[in-house]
Amino acid sequence: MRTTFQEELDVLEATLQEEGALVLRALRGAINALEQRDTELADEVIAFDDDVDERYVRIEEGIQSLLARQTPVASDLRLVLAILHVNLHLERMADYCVTIAKLSQLVPAEVDPGPRFVEGFEEMGSRCEEMIRVALDSFGSRDLEGAESLVELDELIDRANRRVVERILELGSDPAMREYGLRMVVVSRALERIGDHAVDIGEQTSYLLTAQFREFTDASHPTPRA
Repeated sequence: MRTTFQEELDVLEATLQEEGALVLRALRGAINALEQRDTELADEVIAFDDDVDERYVRIEEGIQSLLARQTPVASDLRLVLAILHVNLHLERMADYCVTIAKLSQLVPAEVDPGPRFVEGFEEMGSRCEEMIRVALDSFGSRDLEGAESLVELDELIDRANRRVVERILELGSDPAMREYGLRMVVVSRALERIGDHAVDIGEQTSYLLTAQFREFTDASHPTPRA
């Protein structure tokens, strides 16, 4: 009976890592669609969210089935709860990728903000990718130090977010550029939130290893979590 229980936990974790890989793919697609103004790629990212949702539901149902049939001991119960939370954070990251893809489709062809915006969003996107990888690797290998390193990585995204917002404020008074700027504020915020969710995954790794939940830093979450 115990072997079967452990095998089911292993399957849940493997599915969680699959979901994380899909989120990484969606994020890269969303950033590329934004930078290249590729509406077809944006459509692919939006449709691709169904694949993330399928893993999300599979994990949710797997956990429900597991708890209905088994009575996990303390350490196993922490793992089950951590998987449940990480699953939710990954699904929300994917939703932010969809938001970015949709906003990329609304940029008028005549709007040209210059390469600085492309560079800013590429920097934020790349740092988000790094954070997701670190978060997933740390969770999978039970690496507390790696999980805690997410705080410093998140600060780099926050700084990049502030730089992007400063550039948006410099766009001027042209109505089309103002509208573009407002949409790009949402894009920048979506990327910043993806970083926050990666930190949240790191906190779940800490909980799994220490049996105590703690926020790594209040500064990582200056506003209520979406």
